[in-house]
Amino acid sequence: MTLGARSKGETRRLLRARRREIVATRDLIADGAAIAAQLEASPPAGWSATTPGTVLSYESLPHEPSTVAVNDALRARGHRVLVPITLDDMQLDWCDLDDPGRTPFGIDAPTGADLVLAPGLAVDRDGTRLGQGGGCYDRVLPMLAPHVPVVVLLHPGELADEALPREPHDVPVAWVLSALGCGPVAPDGTTR
Repeated sequence: MTLGARSKGETRRLLRARRREIVATRDLIADGAAIAAQLEASPPAGWSATTPGTVLSYESLPHEPSTVAVNDALRARGHRVLVPITLDDMQLDWCDLDDPGRTPFGIDAPTGADLVLAPGLAVDRDGTRLGQGGGCYDRVLPMLAPHVPVVVLLHPGELADEALPREPHDVPVAWVLSALGCGPVAPDGTTR
């Protein structure tokens, strides 16, 4: 049975198991540094690493691709990096990563983003992103201006060649970033 024929819950269980296997074989600190370098070397179309703007990012969990180096690099280049605060209803509020008081900006902060670095368990070649299942980013992605690149951070090997389960509310993403590179999800360079 292919991933797309499974429920999202079943697919998440399989992808989490695969992620544990991947993480056990990777140097996550080195991968984090490579992610930062890859974003600067091959930025997504429509975004410049050298023109300061607002980037939605996140603070990675131990099993996720590390965002420490990429967030530091973005801030060093003058970008304002906003990270989420998960509210009780699974909405995301946002705060400046440089603000030790974590002052919330509000759930509509994504409307001012120039780039989004989003978490995910996998992305398929049609841009279907499968997250952890809380629906947080399902609420955020529709808020973005159409020109804002959404880049999902993955470990090498998590870009799926087979279709992932997709529901009508799922917003496709166009870009993936791993320690091995940053590029469009479609193999021909298009962003279907």
